[in-house]
Amino acid sequence: MNNTRIFKIPFASVYPMYIQKAEKKGRTKEEVDTVIFWLTGYDEQTLQQQIDKDNDIETFFAEAPRMNANVSKITGVICGYRVEEIEDELMRKIRYLDKLVDELAKGKTMEKILRK
Repeated sequence: MNNTRIFKIPFASVYPMYIQKAEKKGRTKEEVDTVIFWLTGYDEQTLQQQIDKDNDIETFFAEAPRMNANVSKITGVICGYRVEEIEDELMRKIRYLDKLVDELAKGKTMEKILRK
């Protein structure tokens, strides 16, 4: 599978979709941000800088301060693929974020989403 198109999508264009998905199910932008902060190590200021710079998804993950040590606990199917079996590291990170936002939208507690 050629993923280069996905990698070049600006994160700023995907971020509102994550928020929209969560808000449709009664969750908040702040909860989406919490999930992003937990996964990537960004904070409010550095996340906003990524959005303002219009960095693509590849750069967004490449510049992430630190991926959470518990990412290996994120398992299951997203977009028809088991996240733990995705070989391409960047695609796996993208799907981790997709999975976390999906869990948020499905009403899971934040404690479970953040693998506490």
